[in-house]
Amino acid sequence: MGLYCKHVFPRLMDYVMCGDEFQRLRTELLQSVAGEVLEIGIGTGLNLRHYGPNVSRVRAVDPNPMLPARVVERRGGVSFPVEISHQSAERLPYEDRTFDCVVSTWTLCTISEPLPALTEVRRVLRPEGMFLFLEHGRSDDQKIARWQDSLNPVQNIIGCGCNLNRRIDDLIAQAGLTITRLDRFAMQGVPRIGGEMYRGTATRLS
Repeated sequence: MGLYCKHVFPRLMDYVMCGDEFQRLRTELLQSVAGEVLEIGIGTGLNLRHYGPNVSRVRAVDPNPMLPARVVERRGGVSFPVEISHQSAERLPYEDRTFDCVVSTWTLCTISEPLPALTEVRRVLRPEGMFLFLEHGRSDDQKIARWQDSLNPVQNIIGCGCNLNRRIDDLIAQAGLTITRLDRFAMQGVPRIGGEMYRGTATRLS
């Protein structure tokens, strides 16, 4: 990991994603989360204060420690225990059917192998469990999608592995998860090439 991705980009990302609209969307998604929770891609811990009162514990994975002092501060501001493991989502260190909820927010764009990661999500979900996602990805507008394809190599560099053009719902379905709710919308205040949103829930097939 270079100097930019280790020190500069995390600060830029944290500043942008502290914005009001990002926070509103996090709250709407996470207030219903309950029980044993796994968060993939915890980043700088921005989700933590948005979890609802029925969370008993959050375990999180992220291969790259990002702004650890801010993570410590944010995990200290919540009432439930938070355990963080610095490894990738493609091989989760948990037993089958461990979690009531798995959460992914602005994460599937960056995971190098999203399909194996989502297959792992399915594995660790309990039969009645829920996968909650809030992700940006490929637009249904072909003009915007062509721009996403054109700019994706640049975004990969400046976004430290972020992809603009992944079709999030297809990846979730390919991993054997059943989408039970899907909202598609353009995020306010964000250019559409990076603000085409996929928000919803999914369950395991069996």
